[in-house]
Amino acid sequence: MDNRKVILSVKDLEVKFHVRGRILTAIRGISLDIYENESIAIVGESGSGKSVFTKTFAGMLDSNGFVSHGDIIFNDEELVSTDVVYNNANKKAVERIRAKLDAGAGLEHGAPVYRKILDLQSENKKRFALTDEDEAKYDTRLHDLKFVKTEAYNYKLTLDTSKQKAEIKETESKIEAYDRQIKALEIEKKQHIAERVAAAKADDAYIKEYNKRLADLEAEYAEACKYEATPEKSERNLTLAKEIMLSTGRIGGIRGPRMRSALVKACLKAMKLGVDLDNENERNGVFDNVIFRVKYISETETKLHGECILNLAKIKESTDWTQIRGKKIATVFQDPMTSLNPIITIGKQITSIILKHQKCSETEARERALALMKKVGIPNAENRYDDYPFQYSGGMRQRIVIAIALSCQPKILICDEPTTALDVTIQAQILNLLKSLQKEFNYTIVFITHDLGVVANIADRVAVLYAGQIVELGNVDEVFFDPRHPYTWALLSSLPQLAQRNTKLYSITGTPPSLYNTIIGDPFAPRNPYCLKIDTIKEPPTFKVTETHFAKTWLLDPRAPKIEKPDAIKDIHEKLIEAFNI
Repeated sequence: MDNRKVILSVKDLEVKFHVRGRILTAIRGISLDIYENESIAIVGESGSGKSVFTKTFAGMLDSNGFVSHGDIIFNDEELVSTDVVYNNANKKAVERIRAKLDAGAGLEHGAPVYRKILDLQSENKKRFALTDEDEAKYDTRLHDLKFVKTEAYNYKLTLDTSKQKAEIKETESKIEAYDRQIKALEIEKKQHIAERVAAAKADDAYIKEYNKRLADLEAEYAEACKYEATPEKSERNLTLAKEIMLSTGRIGGIRGPRMRSALVKACLKAMKLGVDLDNENERNGVFDNVIFRVKYISETETKLHGECILNLAKIKESTDWTQIRGKKIATVFQDPMTSLNPIITIGKQITSIILKHQKCSETEARERALALMKKVGIPNAENRYDDYPFQYSGGMRQRIVIAIALSCQPKILICDEPTTALDVTIQAQILNLLKSLQKEFNYTIVFITHDLGVVANIADRVAVLYAGQIVELGNVDEVFFDPRHPYTWALLSSLPQLAQRNTKLYSITGTPPSLYNTIIGDPFAPRNPYCLKIDTIKEPPTFKVTETHFAKTWLLDPRAPKIEKPDAIKDIHEKLIEAFNI
């Protein structure tokens, strides 16, 4: 795989959701490289994070979801290359930006002193507030009380008002008691803060020393800020100004100048804080707070040319997503009937996507749509072009959804359990269709499923997800024939096709952990029959089995006891070949 191009690189991705006043962490530190033209399957139980993971790089997260940490670098040559007209107006704008950045040279020179001022002010502020330890204790106690109060309230709602009056009264008393405890704890916290403030204000010696140190640092800072930009810094600022122009040049109307102004302010703030703008990663971070950075490469008399660092985790502009979603990353969903508009003809639904993303006439769009319909196996396409979705069978509707997804020849095709709603015969046809079209269109398949039979027939690699983490990753042969994580063992053991006559079908006991809470140790530990003591204490690292096979389990630690795989998946090779015709 190493000699193949990485089309999507995910690094330490963390995705969270605001849910009823609480934070749910759905994706917890996923790192994964996805290669060009490969088929990778994302497998796991419902709620493991499969769909959330792919929605993140397709720009389809729900409105309450957000990327809290990590990067998703999309390597697409067409989108990476960026040109901006370099006319007189833009040249003057670049010079104005450069002048503003040059004026900030003093801020950059005084940054070490400014950080000392911030540290001193932070130290002083802490004297007027609770210690981190005390704050954490109060927060934990308040959270626990509010939780048991909510549980009591929910329990009260389940009681029958006509038959369980005594129990309702008792529960109401408990709720009132919890309310009193919460109010008392909040008052105690305020009193504790007031005591800290009073003690800080009474410490005259410290206040005098603090004021003197602050005045000295401010005088030193004022002197440092008189520094002027060197020729080298001014040249770097010119490059920065061109990158600001390149990064905002695609944004039309009044928003373009506003974004440029925001980037200038971000750069000046970075200078003030001492961020090293000569460092590529540091500069990327400064730009990402506003808009993704386009790196300056070259220029002509009339054009600026650059290459963008396309970090999908940092995209804020909806117009940027319209250049990616559908055109570069397309999705085939589970139920074709909900993916198609029931009151618009099939042909119109395909051509509307072609017209939106490709420069062509309606006649050309129709010809391309008919060609796609034939490629996905729609018989008599010319006569079926003006049919409505209800006139198609389930398998044919899914073929149309695939045709729509491929209409702009995307680089990545996300298949979100596309065969679940179909019968077994049609499933096989759809899988064969996806594989045959991949050879023609050269797209990468990211296949989401809980059906390991589907994985065996379509995937080159498999990533096993549990509780928002990749717990095992490897080639399909490695994961099927030599699985190393107990969760993968459990998934394979649950396959009905591997069950023996007159034996009980295996099922995984328990439920996945709550993603509202901080998970300590291995998230699979409570359900793992091979759980070690360390699994309940410390999260396992990712161990390397081969160059392409990795698993996140303490069982691979050299110090761990040797544990045999379950009987159900011993000698699994022949069973799988027979069951799935691998």
